[in-house]
Amino acid sequence: MKPEEVIIPDEALSERFLAATGPGGQNVNKVATACQLRVDVFKLGLPLHAYERLKTIAGSRMTTGGELIITARRFRTQEANREDARQRLAEMISEAHLVQRKRKPTRPSRAAKAKRVDEKKGRSAIKAARGRVRLD
Repeated sequence: MKPEEVIIPDEALSERFLAATGPGGQNVNKVATACQLRVDVFKLGLPLHAYERLKTIAGSRMTTGGELIITARRFRTQEANREDARQRLAEMISEAHLVQRKRKPTRPSRAAKAKRVDEKKGRSAIKAARGRVRLD
């Protein structure tokens, strides 16, 4: 699923604008341009595998109440930061929908084991030959 295809219901979102840090001069002190997007993950209606993966991807941005918090303060305008936050949310949701293939456990072949033991014996012989020089 591509980030453009992700549909996020408006009732799952709530936005707050905060005073941002970084570039912007005196404007930073006057205007609340950073966007804090809060998403109720349960209202998204995700399948179980996508919900579990989203929890992993979100990490500390996910609260115990099932709320995902994304703070965008990269740009100088509210609208750009709002768009950035929504874009990042869409990317996270689309990444959560990807199903990872199960890893098949493998074992080394008998020939590979024998080769490894032979190499170890060879190294051992080289190291054993490094002993003290005795003048008899």
